[in-house]
Amino acid sequence: MAKIKIQKKDVWIDMTPMSDVMTLLLCFFMLTSTFLTPEPVQVVTPNSVSEVKIPEQDVLNILVNPDGKIFVGTENKNNMVAMMETVTDKFGISLNALQLKHFKEDAMVGAPMSKFTAYLSLDPEKMAEEIQKLGVPTDSIDGGKSEFQEWVAAARDANPDIKLAIKCDAKTPYGVVKKMMSELQDMNENRFQLITNLDVKRLND
Repeated sequence: MAKIKIQKKDVWIDMTPMSDVMTLLLCFFMLTSTFLTPEPVQVVTPNSVSEVKIPEQDVLNILVNPDGKIFVGTENKNNMVAMMETVTDKFGISLNALQLKHFKEDAMVGAPMSKFTAYLSLDPEKMAEEIQKLGVPTDSIDGGKSEFQEWVAAARDANPDIKLAIKCDAKTPYGVVKKMMSELQDMNENRFQLITNLDVKRLND
């Protein structure tokens, strides 16, 4: 009996619908993603069980590294420029075009006013290295406000609705944090949030 030969046909799958779906997903993630501003120093926050979320807008971020150096900044670049103009006017400092450009590109303020113009005159790569050694001073000036308080006051002037969020490293000395909070309280800034990592294990216990 003769065998019946079955013709083999190539299997062809139309990938057009899958590529359309992948394109739509990519566009969705690009449009809904929130890009984080790089911080000048790395901070490992302590764990807690608090689930209160920090607002995404109108926030003055106060960053404290393990060495106790303080950095301040906000996502709104217009507010940052307004803060800078207020503080530099008080200290009699003027910036040239290059320094202003570098300030707008910088993530946070982290240089004392005595080194402010010199810091902003560096190349961006050198700025990233130098800021690790600096920080905004909390020492009072002639019995008045400290530079840290001046920046916070300037942020409040630029945006009266701004909220304060403090992000400290787990190894930051307690005395530094206490002094910083005392300076905020001296300005009647009694409401601020502490940024921590959610301890899921303790939360579930």
